[in-house]
Amino acid sequence: MKKNKQKIVRPRPSTPKGFKDYFHLYSKKRVLLIKEICEVYELYGFENLETSAIENLDALGKYLPDIDRPNQGVFSWKDEENNWLALRYDLTAPLARVYAQHLKELPLPYRRYSWGPVWRNEKPGPGRYRQFYQCDADTVGAHSAVSDAEMCIMLSTIIEKIGIRKDRYVINLNNRKILNGILEAIGILNNNGIDQNLSDMVLRSIDKIDRLGLLGVKDLLGKGRRDDSGDFTSGANLDKAQIDHILQFINMKQDNNIKTLKNIKDLVGDSATGNQGIKEIEQILELSEAAGVFEDRIRVSPSTVRGLGYYTGPVYEVELSEKIENEDGTINEIGSVAGGGRYDDLIKRFTGQIIPATGFSLGVDRLLFALNQMKSKAENDEKGPIIITIMEKDKLSEYQKIVIELRRAGIKSELYQGNPKDLGRQLKYADNRGSKFAIIMGSNELNKGVVQIKDLELGSRISSHIKSHEEWKDQPAQVEISREKLIDYITNYPNNF
Repeated sequence: MKKNKQKIVRPRPSTPKGFKDYFHLYSKKRVLLIKEICEVYELYGFENLETSAIENLDALGKYLPDIDRPNQGVFSWKDEENNWLALRYDLTAPLARVYAQHLKELPLPYRRYSWGPVWRNEKPGPGRYRQFYQCDADTVGAHSAVSDAEMCIMLSTIIEKIGIRKDRYVINLNNRKILNGILEAIGILNNNGIDQNLSDMVLRSIDKIDRLGLLGVKDLLGKGRRDDSGDFTSGANLDKAQIDHILQFINMKQDNNIKTLKNIKDLVGDSATGNQGIKEIEQILELSEAAGVFEDRIRVSPSTVRGLGYYTGPVYEVELSEKIENEDGTINEIGSVAGGGRYDDLIKRFTGQIIPATGFSLGVDRLLFALNQMKSKAENDEKGPIIITIMEKDKLSEYQKIVIELRRAGIKSELYQGNPKDLGRQLKYADNRGSKFAIIMGSNELNKGVVQIKDLELGSRISSHIKSHEEWKDQPAQVEISREKLIDYITNYPNNF
């Protein structure tokens, strides 16, 4: 009697929801982009700090967007000693912890930059992942709006350095003090001043204007909003007069910064906090203009709020105006790729003392996606390694010598390691790798001291129809050169790499 074989259950090869795999070309572009950004940071006198990907949960605070408790929005777990740990959700909270931990050793001001992946346990969507890269710069210990202005100027330097034209971006500038002044004007107060919980709810609602539009924000300021999936988000329950005052503020559009600030003063009224925020904005604009960042690239934007609850002063975002096709097929503007602001109370959580700080974060993956969309395909393509084909298996040592010679000259190269059944298969592999050249050498070439070099970009359309070494010799995309001149030929080839 035959025994029943137990069915083998194999795991399904799929990425977890909200995560993505990145292959060589994308990863390399990301590294190069981060390198360009960090060069600007160092030019401005910032030093690198690398923090752990894992933090103690209580060190992260209650500052995640759209939530009230940190472990609702982070990936957290208990260790063997029953302590709560979490993957970092940004690079700013770890900075606050590091400075508080090492404040006796670090200078004041302390100027640092960091980059790396962060994780957010939030609902994923098109172009919105639970793991993504950020690249930050922050100054700890500077009270003056001069340091806020420097951040805006440095952002402008970075955006233009990576190839985005001056007419393709704008830095939107606002101030949380102005927003608090608006809230004071509409009566969101308690015995201790601003009702912080209600204030945070209002600010998070305003921050969604790019995604939900004015009507969506209006709903969130009122009783709440139900999205397309049926999920309901409770609102701030403001009355009609309060909602109208806020909508008038965030919908304010003027021809220039002077007019916008004048209208803001009218809405803020006698609020000392709001008027202090206006003065700080005026100083940032003055210093930015002195650095050559004029009104065409930095504008006062009342709807710019920033969702994180730890901001206390100026806030700003870099917005790209280019229209692109998103991953879900929709067409819209790229929108925000960087943002930040002043957060003078964040380190106080650890020290009990106010230590002022300001800085910003660049969304590397969003910025890279934008650059790929804005550039042509030719600009995005990277050449693969030169492929040294195998014509005769007993000549492997000679082929290996060519690979080593190319690599010593700094030229990417690879000895074909698949099954060398025929030349066509090897050349097809080289095409798939995006290689510019393939090198062909048999006994005849070895005896003559020459190699055949195939320009694959010229010959790719016919590669699948040619099988023999002799046939390739007759193609115009293939030339014979002296073995000694191989490096010179490749490095001096027109339009090479």
